[in-house]
Amino acid sequence: MMLGFVFATTTTAAASLTVQVEASNSAAAADAVVYLESASGQPLPKVGRPAQIEQKGRAFIPTVTVIQSGASISFPNNDTVRHQVYSFSPTKVFELKLYSGAGGEPLLFDKPGTVVIGCNIHDKMSAYIQVVDTPYFAKTDNTGKAVIDNLPSGKYNLKVWYRTIPAGTPIPEQAISFAGTDATTSFSLNKK
Repeated sequence: MMLGFVFATTTTAAASLTVQVEASNSAAAADAVVYLESASGQPLPKVGRPAQIEQKGRAFIPTVTVIQSGASISFPNNDTVRHQVYSFSPTKVFELKLYSGAGGEPLLFDKPGTVVIGCNIHDKMSAYIQVVDTPYFAKTDNTGKAVIDNLPSGKYNLKVWYRTIPAGTPIPEQAISFAGTDATTSFSLNKK
């Protein structure tokens, strides 16, 4: 893993950190999760923005979702067939019995970690939920770029989760100091 950190010279009221993530094959890492945790262990605000993972066309949309711990996710089935959504991941074990439509109450995700979900009826359906203990997170777009907005000055550990990182492998990270001005960094997920 290599990380370069370059401060931009633009100053704005709501500072942002732009992160460019490159996969191990030098391609842009789409759907990578980038997030910042306090380096000093200082508690970060709990925002708890709810999320939704839709089932449509026999697929989960989106394939990767990131939320802060303490937030809920709803799983509406807007497909032409019924689905049975489940996870055996230690971060959140659950099963939503065969259903269509709204799918019941949103599920609370109160522990950080990776949750892999699937459908018991359609084996090719899978998606990922990354639960983080910070409100400062983003997901990369198709070009591998993510922007974390409204970031206060401070010392952070920048972490990147990507679905190709083997389970049980430590999340790649780098210590950074954010000065409250817009900044840009790049992160390469090179295999060792």
